[in-house]
Amino acid sequence: MMRTIELSFPHTLTLNELPETVAAIGFFDGIHKGHQHVIETAVQEASNNQMESAVITFHPHPSVVLNKSEKQVKYITPIKEKKAILQKMNVDRLYIITFNKELSNLSPREFINHFIVGLHIKHLVAGFDFSYGHRGKGNMDNIDDHAQERFTYTKIDKVVLDGEKVSSTRIRKLLENGNVEKVQELLGRPLSITGEVIEGAKRGRELGFPTANLFINQDTLLPKPGIYAVKVIIKNNVYEGMASLGINPTFTEDRIDLSLEVHIFDYNNDLYGEELQLQWHKFIRDEEKFDNVDQLIKKIEQDETIIRGFFS
Repeated sequence: MMRTIELSFPHTLTLNELPETVAAIGFFDGIHKGHQHVIETAVQEASNNQMESAVITFHPHPSVVLNKSEKQVKYITPIKEKKAILQKMNVDRLYIITFNKELSNLSPREFINHFIVGLHIKHLVAGFDFSYGHRGKGNMDNIDDHAQERFTYTKIDKVVLDGEKVSSTRIRKLLENGNVEKVQELLGRPLSITGEVIEGAKRGRELGFPTANLFINQDTLLPKPGIYAVKVIIKNNVYEGMASLGINPTFTEDRIDLSLEVHIFDYNNDLYGEELQLQWHKFIRDEEKFDNVDQLIKKIEQDETIIRGFFS
């Protein structure tokens, strides 16, 4: 079972209460294939040396603190999803360091002393572009100056797919275009979100397509609005379905917040209050405004046929 330890500067942990550890460090938004390579290297290295493995990450995103215009960052993997994925990767400890002004003002050496040496990290694994300390002046090219032989480290090169670096920025751009299939390639798994089923307008039921309305946290990055082929996991059972992400323009033109409704194929149980995991598999079409309900129903039937075909 992975232990989660939240820290801020200065922390009060002492070396005699901490095991010798191999740690992967980074922000790791998305935990894509590049991140996985860093984390898996640390887990393997820990196993080889009979040490504990750890992931050291930060929250919130540095841009919230450093960039005045960024009040709210949306995450490919909000902290809850991040924890669930790392748990499956056999990480022993997750250190979540609060990113604030105090942390951003530490010199590279202070950062290393406090959060690497001070957490009993004997071997550090990081991506080639990881930087630390005030204005990111510490990096994987000058880390020797700050490590001073108190720990060893591995620098992981970028992971490339289709001639381009796998990165969180690339994934964000793909999501803006609804390209969840390509995102799945970069993540090595479908993009997923977890949410609780909340009371909706119950229009779907009246149309013959009962839907579950999912509550989405404000910090979750979503693909562009539209209709998607999805899979839904309810209590470890997987169902196919279709999701509508948008404002339901046929019924409501004046909404600004997005709603996420999912019609689960061949499923009739009441889901209010249940937590669902939704996996995005394919963008089907943009949201449309229909002149009447019959047109809408006809289109939904077509969508369902396309999606069932996609999954078959």
